Amino acid sequence: MIDRRIKFRHIQCFVEIAREKSFKRAAEKLFLTQPAISKTLKELELIIGTQLLERSRAGVGLTKQGEIFLHFAQMSLASLQQGISGVEQGGQAARETLALGALPSVAAWLMPEVTAEFTALAPSAILRIEDGPHSYLVERLQLGELDVVIGRLGSAESLKGISFTQLYNEAVVLVVRPGHPLLAQPDMRRIAEWQVVYPPEGSAIRPLVEQWMIANGLGETPNRIETVSGAFGRVYTRESDAVWIISSGVVASEIEDGRLVRLPFNMDITQGPVGLMVRAGWQPSPIQQVFQLAIENVLARRGER
Repeated sequence: MIDRRIKFRHIQCFVEIAREKSFKRAAEKLFLTQPAISKTLKELELIIGTQLLERSRAGVGLTKQGEIFLHFAQMSLASLQQGISGVEQGGQAARETLALGALPSVAAWLMPEVTAEFTALAPSAILRIEDGPHSYLVERLQLGELDVVIGRLGSAESLKGISFTQLYNEAVVLVVRPGHPLLAQPDMRRIAEWQVVYPPEGSAIRPLVEQWMIANGLGETPNRIETVSGAFGRVYTRESDAVWIISSGVVASEIEDGRLVRLPFNMDITQGPVGLMVRAGWQPSPIQQVFQLAIENVLARRGER
């Protein structure tokens, strides 16, 4: 049973202080005085019986108990906001749609779990997911045809008018079918002896792959197919001797269950940030805030943040 002494203002103040990492800025956001917001937090801590936030010279931080409480406090606020939106739209659950673009690695590795989390938080919402190459998705975001894109950080030129918030890092991998000749004697200089499935021009990972090739003194791969299609790459690589160069997230499941095998080459140089892209100056709607919370919850469980 929830303690009836806990009020909405307690939850709202705590979440805002945690977000802003400052009592002063949180007070300004909520149009309260700093003494008032400090008093509200102290009331909440007394009711719960534990310290949620601690101050230091570095600012305001969460205690271990505060981290746990913040997770559920944010979900509560998001759910309440969704409920209010539903009432405002005629007393029925809102059927809001979120248009999301995801790079193939994100669609394969992250989105299934994020979608399940989002559905649990917002069961009445519609999530429309579209995958594709970086340039295509960013262009659609800039045109307003997508609300959010999750993908790799591209060039400064490609991200004009786009705000990027990093979520995690991802590397590129080289994979082959089980029993491939390269597995017996792994030698990156021999890659060109086989057909290579290579990232095309304009893909986010192309510059990283080229940098890796140059750093390791590897020449051209004349016999190659250029694509970032996960559907094609999975089937073609399993049924041929091709070497597939692709983001690790695209083939994470195949590597785990043994359908594809990762070649044991050092790919650290291809590490790059994957993040949330929105239009600059974007103010998230309630349903978009719920989606962001779903991502944060999944990455926190995976230990990626």
